[in-house]
Amino acid sequence: MQYRSIIRILGLLVAVFSVSMLPPALVSLWYQDGAGVPFLLSFVICVTAGLLIWYPNRSYQRDLKVRDGFLIVVMFWLVLGAVGTLPLYLSPETGMNLADATFEAFSGLTTTGATVLTGIETLPKAILFYRQQLQWLGGMGIIVLAVAILPMLGVGGMQLYKAETPGPVKDNKVTPRIADTAKHLWLIYVVLTLACALAYRLAGMGWFDAVGHSFSTVAIGGFSTYDASIGHFDSSAINIICVVFLLLSAINYPLHFAAMRGKNILTYWRDPELRAFLFIQGSLVLLIFIGLLRSQVYDTTWQAFDHGLFQAVSISTTAGFATGGFAYWPLYLPILLIFSSFIGGCAGSTGGGMKVVRVLLLFLQGKRELNRLVHPRAIYSIKLGRRAVPDRVVEAVWGFFAAYALVFVIIMLLLIMTGLDNMTAFTATAACLNNLGPGLGEVASHYGELADISKYLLVLAMVFGRLEIFTLLVLFTPAFWKN
Repeated sequence: MQYRSIIRILGLLVAVFSVSMLPPALVSLWYQDGAGVPFLLSFVICVTAGLLIWYPNRSYQRDLKVRDGFLIVVMFWLVLGAVGTLPLYLSPETGMNLADATFEAFSGLTTTGATVLTGIETLPKAILFYRQQLQWLGGMGIIVLAVAILPMLGVGGMQLYKAETPGPVKDNKVTPRIADTAKHLWLIYVVLTLACALAYRLAGMGWFDAVGHSFSTVAIGGFSTYDASIGHFDSSAINIICVVFLLLSAINYPLHFAAMRGKNILTYWRDPELRAFLFIQGSLVLLIFIGLLRSQVYDTTWQAFDHGLFQAVSISTTAGFATGGFAYWPLYLPILLIFSSFIGGCAGSTGGGMKVVRVLLLFLQGKRELNRLVHPRAIYSIKLGRRAVPDRVVEAVWGFFAAYALVFVIIMLLLIMTGLDNMTAFTATAACLNNLGPGLGEVASHYGELADISKYLLVLAMVFGRLEIFTLLVLFTPAFWKN
């Protein structure tokens, strides 16, 4: 294990991340809200700490192994989450203790979107912008940005990319060089963000809200600059724009690149994961719409469709935006939405959950086992499109599912031990492990009333979900630490 090389890289990343404290300070200066000092102080602390960590190890430039990549990714998210806590903790306007600031920072960076804050619209613009910015940086994964920069600093990035990239197959690259891959993915990410911000502005949002909500929409995060979330604007046009960009962001980003490079929109339809994703989304919207009509929650059919479409896509893609209190719908509807978040977006997207391709492979494997019961001597292969999936990948998916379930049960039981009721513990665990945000019960609107120990447990769930279980879980195996 190249420990000094790892420390060197972490020092560099902390120093680079410190730059993210400057835009909120500039926002504070522009709006004259007087909240810029904590961000400048955090910048000085972070850049100093990063350089002090880097300088003694600056000459250690070794090739990274796969194990090094896993350790760097985990340390990266934990360290940057802790660093991101500083401005929130130091800002007197938030009134946060350490647990609250840690929860809010990790929720932003992991794109979970759960919040401990109330009266969000009364906060200074600098803090509002910082929360949205955290989600945008975490959406694609700051590691992907880092692997585009680190080669220039003498650090290879392929090991980091394999450890960070979501999905069961991690060896496919958009371009031959990993740095080029990261740059292409970020270019698509930035273009979607700009397009989303412009669309929001044309639909009636002010520039500040349009930019802030484009950050959290494309990141599939869910943070808003208002307590009422997207519902604050009471606009069907804004709801539709949000739905469109959530769906675009929940699609595999390398698939976006392939379609653009080939200049052929049919590239999307040829992807079996995307077809499954669209089928799931369409079915879910239809079920929610019918349920709202039957229960007569809204006065008109259009309102039922508008809110049903928005909440179905927002929750199932793990964004967590809201147009109203979906927790007050007939109970089976929000429960259905919470369960849909376990599927999440496509692999290689900014969405959370287990990812559509894994659920699809589990379905195909179950179908194969049923066929084997009927025809024990027949040989069946699992195919995605026209490509046969190796059994090793299917086994890995089953292992991932088992680990996901185990982590879920353990965290939920620990939350119940802290005094939470069953519904709150179940939905809070699901919301944080799936990087969703809102839950039911005591966490339907915010997480501020939970005990500090519960918040720290949910932070752990967020990190597990963001790193897709195995990346973090592998560090707890004895084999990982053996030479």
